[in-house]
Amino acid sequence: MAIRLPSVLSAKHILRRQASATSMEVPKGYFAVYVGEGEKKRFVIPVSVLNQPSFQELLSIAENEFGFSHPMGGLTIPCSQDLFMSLTSTLC
Repeated sequence: MAIRLPSVLSAKHILRRQASATSMEVPKGYFAVYVGEGEKKRFVIPVSVLNQPSFQELLSIAENEFGFSHPMGGLTIPCSQDLFMSLTSTLC
């Protein structure tokens, strides 16, 4: 008997799909962010996470560090990729 965790699995699927994508296109209902403390990695995540308090805290950290000038040309979140994936997998 298997235990299913659909929300965690779907979030991991979204993040893996983005990691393997070579296109710079962002599907409707999603947005791209760059994550990392050194080397940045691009992730495409659903806009539904914008309402979550834990994600809003990440956005506040990004605002404090970068203001509205993001060096990658898109939203940059200054945290480890592992922390970001862990957080977003619980939100999606």
